[in-house]
Amino acid sequence: MAKKKKEPLPSAVQAVAAPQTGRQQRLFALPGLSSPTRRGDLALYRMLRETVPIIDAALMKTVRLLGSFNVFCSDKAAEDALRHFLKTVPVGSLRYGVDAFLSTYFEQLLTYGTAVGEMVVTDGRLSDLYNADLRRVALSFGRSPLDVVVSAQNESGQFLPVPFPELVLKSVHDPEPGRVYGTSVLRGLPFVSDILLTIFQTTGVNWDRLGNVRFAVTYKPQNDALDKAYAAERAQQIAQEWSKAMRDTGAVRDFIAVGDVEVKAIGSDNQVLSSEIPVRQLLEQIVAKLGIPPFLLGLSWSSTERMSSQQADILTSEIDAYRRELEPIVLRICNTFLRLEGYDCPVQVEWEPLTLQDITALSQAALLDARTEQLRKEIGETQDDI
Repeated sequence: MAKKKKEPLPSAVQAVAAPQTGRQQRLFALPGLSSPTRRGDLALYRMLRETVPIIDAALMKTVRLLGSFNVFCSDKAAEDALRHFLKTVPVGSLRYGVDAFLSTYFEQLLTYGTAVGEMVVTDGRLSDLYNADLRRVALSFGRSPLDVVVSAQNESGQFLPVPFPELVLKSVHDPEPGRVYGTSVLRGLPFVSDILLTIFQTTGVNWDRLGNVRFAVTYKPQNDALDKAYAAERAQQIAQEWSKAMRDTGAVRDFIAVGDVEVKAIGSDNQVLSSEIPVRQLLEQIVAKLGIPPFLLGLSWSSTERMSSQQADILTSEIDAYRRELEPIVLRICNTFLRLEGYDCPVQVEWEPLTLQDITALSQAALLDARTEQLRKEIGETQDDI
């Protein structure tokens, strides 16, 4: 297909050379536009990933399991140009390629339930991709629930509508009816994570106490008048000698006292609670919510080979669902690039297989189908001869 003449673009769009979803300066706010109401949720989910390593590991593995994709066009020239663009497009300041953009975009979608990106146009060509900071972006309904207004924060803290919303990419994960923001996959985990962190913190405190043993030195005066008269002085002397013995860590030093003196380690008679069972129960809740098989997170829980295979199949279906959510964003980027370059041909996105294990399983299934078909033909020919 021949390359069509590039259609003229509005001068305002041609001049766009910086992300609109960054800080803005010279715009006017519209009345009734509210700031984002989920800023507290963003901080909460970000803190969960920072404080609970298994949550962060599960999300990062899910992002990596998303894999890459190939694009196909009916026009070979358009296909080559599009593939070169997807591999070399700058993403932000230091990253390149659409895979880098999608990884951050998908990570935002999982963590916060909402992801926002932008296609940056320079001199009438799609030049960059940009992942927006959700703390600087607000989504709100326009004149109807079908109209979503994208606003960015300016230097004075106001949220102002972006002038070219057609260049903004946005996705929401499992949004509730009547709400503009999506639902994070971490919803429901703050309560469980708080209990888990309490157990970890308490375990650390107990080990600190056991490692740094504290002693209780008790002096019991006798019934005679001499002991009762000098009880305070003897107690002070015992305390001084005990302190010297504890401070002298370079050599072994004995503690000698006169009278009925008892030395006991504080907490030695208490039983430390076992944390194995409650921690596992909490981790099971977290793993069930995140949808990652335990063996991928380094959890050596007892499971059969068939159970591991079933968990891998479930994970495959989860990744396929995520790919279906992200594919419209990929198609929009590709179609925008082709339109600005003057091409008019449809784009087809084909995702790569998840793992080598999936390829092997599909090959074995195809081999069994071929053998079954061959046996049917042989049996049919044998019956015809009879």
